[in-house]
Amino acid sequence: MNRTPVRVEPFSTYLERRRKGPIHPVILAGETVYVSGLPPFDPQTGELRRMPFAEQCEIVLAQMKLCVEAAGSSMTRVVKCNVYCTPDETHFGAFNEIYARYFPVDQPARIFLHVPSWWGPFDVEIDCIAVV
Repeated sequence: MNRTPVRVEPFSTYLERRRKGPIHPVILAGETVYVSGLPPFDPQTGELRRMPFAEQCEIVLAQMKLCVEAAGSSMTRVVKCNVYCTPDETHFGAFNEIYARYFPVDQPARIFLHVPSWWGPFDVEIDCIAVV
């Protein structure tokens, strides 16, 4: 199998600030794109800071879109999303409203999981699989 790491800037650099060595948030394997979950990096600074949940969702989905496109695919070709979210009864509805704007037709298969907490000040992360 041909497995190609895809460096996606500025996210690879943001991640490398926190870990050692090169980090590729996207792997292209044949005709399949695997996008790892990314926290909602502040678009201006690359830092993680506390922000409203809806803003976090917008950022994470926009980052996912850039990653999918960097691998030669698009949001219309995403087939599966895994959503990881801190537990708050308002998050599910708020997330669904924003998610529907990124996937207005034929939404991918999806799971929405609660996680107790993260290593940073954020509430949501999404990974996905797409086809080229």
